[in-house]
This record gives sequence, C-alpha cells and structure tokens, in this order.
Amino acid sequence: MSENNLNYNRIAKALAYIQANFKRQPSLEEIAAHVHLSPFHFQRLFQEWAGTTPKKFLQYISLQYAKQILQDSKSTEIATFETGLSSTSRLHELFVHIEAMTPAEYKNGGASLEINYSIQSTLFGEVCVASTSKGICHVSFIDRDENALKTIQSLFPNAQIIYSEQALHQEIEDFINYTSKINSPIHLHLKGTSFQLKVWEALLKIPQGKLKTYGQIAHEIGNPKSSRAVGTAIGSNPIAYLIPCHRVIQTSGLFGGYMWGPIRKTAIIGWEHATINSITDEII
Repeated sequence: MSENNLNYNRIAKALAYIQANFKRQPSLEEIAAHVHLSPFHFQRLFQEWAGTTPKKFLQYISLQYAKQILQDSKSTEIATFETGLSSTSRLHELFVHIEAMTPAEYKNGGASLEINYSIQSTLFGEVCVASTSKGICHVSFIDRDENALKTIQSLFPNAQIIYSEQALHQEIEDFINYTSKINSPIHLHLKGTSFQLKVWEALLKIPQGKLKTYGQIAHEIGNPKSSRAVGTAIGSNPIAYLIPCHRVIQTSGLFGGYMWGPIRKTAIIGWEHATINSITDEII
C-alpha cells in the first residue's frame, strides 16, 4: 500500500470516528488513539495531509460552514480563487473537456475501443484510471478488495481492455494530488445520455471551494424541476474528482451520499476548503 493510501485510510478512519461521536466532541487524544497514533504524530500527519489542524478542518466539514457557502457563494475566498489571483487556480471548465462517444461506441459496449487502464495513488485513496485514444473514459476510487478490471468490463463488455499505464494516467494522479498545473486540456471520452452529459458539463463549472445543490444544477441546465433526475445523473458520474460531483450537496447543507463513500466525500470537501483558505491567506 502506498504512503498516500495509508495516510488517507488513517484520516478517513479518524473522520468516520469524529462523525460518529461528534455530539460529545472527542478530544485529540481520543481520536489519535482510535487510529493507533500518538496525539503528536496524529496532529502532524493530519496537518501534512490537509494543510491545517484537525480543529480547523472540522469547521470546513460542518453543517454551518456548508450552509454559509451555499448562501454566499461569492465570498471573499471563492472570489479570489475564481479571479485567478493564485497561480494554482485550475477552474475545471478551462481544463477538462467532454467528448461524447459515438452511437456505435455507446450501443456496442465499446466493441471498437481499445482501453488502457492503470491504478494510481492519490491523496484520497487509489484510483483506477482508464483511457481510449480520445481521452479518459473512467476514473474511480477503489478499495483493496475491488477488481478494477471487472468494473471496466461491466461498462465496456466488448472492448479490448489492457493494463497499461499511460502518460495521461499519471497526469490525472498529479491533478488530483495537486502536485502540478495542467497546461493543456484533459479530454474525457464519455458514454452517457444527452441529459447526463449536460449535467456533467454543469459540474465542471463548480470551482474548488464552492458547493452547489441539486436544485441549483437543475436550474443551470434549464430544467428547474429535474432535481431528482439531476441526482441520478450525478450518481452515475463515471469520472471521479475531475467531474466534481463531490461539490454537490443537499439544500439543507448536509453533504449527502457519494458513489465512492460519504467519508471520502467529506474528506475531499474539507481538503479543498482547507487548500482554498491556505491560498487566500498567502495572497492576503
């Protein structure tokens, strides 16, 4: 297991413990003991992973903070990020382009496609990344007991699928890990209905540090009564993190479900907000 994956598993275990016991506000010592670390090493690990303290991180994943972001989506931190004042600004719609598969590719289970896939290590666990000659067709967080090949085969039963790490796969790992800027667009080659593609394109326009509701996405695609259908389309998103479905939450401010686990969604949202606030502090 990679160091990234080991650290994420510890953080995820800590977050799950905090969420299960938040009413009695467990101490740093208690949380550290739960993940079999000393308080000193847990605090250091957490700050290395999230760039902030556990206490500050908990603010970013609280219900009150989520409601604030929903109500004031043009806050100072987000506005600073959106205007590109930081050199690390990477608005998704500028860097990720969607190309739909042809009807033949869609209906024939990928019979004409050669798909290369590999396993990459990220801050939020291992991901399976798969690509065709036209771009990335699948990104999914995986656990150790999952069979990545079977998942891809279920999506593209007639395609030729090969384990082969491509340069683009490493770019995806770097993008998720925030270790390099993307200087050229990432192309996604996706299988989906016209409605699904429209929803996924809307998700690309949600910048890091911002949250939206299912209803807001429905309004943005010109179909305000389709919140339930929007939720279904988001639930079938085939590209983890790059198409940021983790940034869509319930109107109440609750984070809600996530295909790759609610704890992972919580971790990503908290990490992104910690990163944005760190950037803002540097600018100010």
